[in-house]
Amino acid sequence: MIPSAILPEPGPRRALALLTLASATAKGIFLTSGVLYFTEVVDLDALDVGLGLSAAGLVALVLGVLAGRLADRVGPWPVLLASLLVSAAATAAFLLVDGIGTFVAVVVVAVVAQGVLLVARGPLINTIGGTSAQELRAYVRAVTNVGITVGAALAGWAVQLDTTGAYRLLVAADSVFFLVAAALALRLPRPAPLPSRPGPTWTALRDRPYLAVAALDGVLSIQYRVLTVAVPLWIIGHTDAPRWTVSGAVVLNTALVVLLQVRLSRRVDTPRAAGRAMRRAGATLGVASTLIACVSLVPPHQAVLLLAAGIVLHSLGEIWQAAGGFELSNDLAPPHALGQYLGVFGIGMGLAESFAPALLTWLCLGYGVPGWLTVGALFVAAGALAPRAARHAEATRTHRAPAEAAPAPAPAA
Repeated sequence: MIPSAILPEPGPRRALALLTLASATAKGIFLTSGVLYFTEVVDLDALDVGLGLSAAGLVALVLGVLAGRLADRVGPWPVLLASLLVSAAATAAFLLVDGIGTFVAVVVVAVVAQGVLLVARGPLINTIGGTSAQELRAYVRAVTNVGITVGAALAGWAVQLDTTGAYRLLVAADSVFFLVAAALALRLPRPAPLPSRPGPTWTALRDRPYLAVAALDGVLSIQYRVLTVAVPLWIIGHTDAPRWTVSGAVVLNTALVVLLQVRLSRRVDTPRAAGRAMRRAGATLGVASTLIACVSLVPPHQAVLLLAAGIVLHSLGEIWQAAGGFELSNDLAPPHALGQYLGVFGIGMGLAESFAPALLTWLCLGYGVPGWLTVGALFVAAGALAPRAARHAEATRTHRAPAEAAPAPAPAA
């Protein structure tokens, strides 16, 4: 039997979970083997590949906001389907890349399409989830981790073979997973476009309280690169921990997120609860960074235990941050501009993903333990500011009813 944390009941929820599993598997393949394909098979310079991916990420941030507004005007379902089909076509076009020019053109389209997918999926989660949208978001989050892990495992097979044929077969499989996700999208409901309202067009970019919350979430989102960038380099180059703990850390993190994301997200159902969740996330991530830093100070057998404790705390912080960010990004957004607001909220995470590798490498590897402590302090500070920012943003909402409205007087007899 498949655990309910991975696959919900039959219907639109299950279709969305399977769609997420397929698209996340494709993303896991791309994240794990994309750079190797372009450097080993296409024979591009590693620096050129890195710059191309960074440029694509920045373009995706801008177009994500436009895609959010488009989802409001035409409905999120057509935008979601288009993003999956474009992702499949762009991924297949990797096989045609023969130089830096075609690489940049194709990878920009692929990264933008995958970013648009996340923006369009948010309103659909709200539609399908209804009053339990937060729980469905937790399902999606858990399934995303499973898919990325499966994709990474498939990529590991190609990396192990290290042949041109294996890499090309992997690229083809990547495209097929996006096509499978597109087919599953046909089973999703198709919400009607939201009616436009008079007033400024780009309200999300003028909403300073919402932007403040998005910025804090962006700072906390740096944690997503800790396990994929800082921890592996730290373990191999600065500690006596066994090399197998690099993959062990990823497996432990994935297992905890899959098992606990739904359970720990259920009570994060208001902006204030989300602010408190982000405060817990910041504190927990700060302690986790301290423990990971101390792994370099102890012998191997103690290093394994200390690293495991750090990864457990880091995973809990990741779960709380994801739950808080999901709730704030959706609940604080006005219903008539949900897609636009989600696109703007994604800018914080996008910037974190773009600049976190350089920041973590500079601090954690360049300065060692003090650098890790600095990163931990950054997490704690962002989390501590989150509850106040969430309360302020909630107080400025005009689309929300007061939390405790005064009862209406009884009619006269």
